[in-house]
Amino acid sequence: VIIHDVNELTEKLFPIVEDMQKHFSAGSGTYYSDSIFFLSVAMHRIMPKEITQIIQVDLDLKYKANIRDLFEEFDNFQERAVIGIAREMQPVYRHTFWQYRRENPQTRVGEPPPDGQPGFNSGVLLLNLEAMRHSKLYNQLLEPAMVQKLTEKYHFKGHLGDQDFFTMVGMEHPELFHVLDCTWNRQLCTWWKDHGYSDVFEQYFQCEGEVKIYHGNCNTPIPED
Repeated sequence: VIIHDVNELTEKLFPIVEDMQKHFSAGSGTYYSDSIFFLSVAMHRIMPKEITQIIQVDLDLKYKANIRDLFEEFDNFQERAVIGIAREMQPVYRHTFWQYRRENPQTRVGEPPPDGQPGFNSGVLLLNLEAMRHSKLYNQLLEPAMVQKLTEKYHFKGHLGDQDFFTMVGMEHPELFHVLDCTWNRQLCTWWKDHGYSDVFEQYFQCEGEVKIYHGNCNTPIPED
């Protein structure tokens, strides 16, 4: 077991993610403390080189399967994929991309699965650090100019940290992501159902199959065994 000091990590992380924080943070400015919410984005640059794969998870999870089975998902990555992540199960990005969607009425951006691009949820992440280090495209996308270019294209202003970054990049470069089955990150939050999207909510929220990980996001209770 290796313990990593949060302050030390943040100190390394801040210069890399400082610029993108203004696009994907809830605050009005760029806060040093916010950097930790972007840890996954640049994990490949601050972890020792001998660490080649990491699973990063939120705390509000309940495991119904062996985490070793999740590690086997790394073997299913396509050639250009660097991150494994499940789709967002609420219409949050249907909402966030409203202006882009209005200007591009035929777009798949923000549409529900299986044919749409609903965005990602970062509660369960498979980070292939070796692939992230070697991907020229992924590292280019971390550059402030590229982040600015994409946020302008999609009229994007988020508040969910790394999840927003991965979602926006996924709209442009889906080949960088291995999409995990919803059963590996079965989100339970239904906030958007009662905030203007009840008519389409179930298209995003449905998840067939035996749940392997429950995610009690937005303080939602997790079912008892």
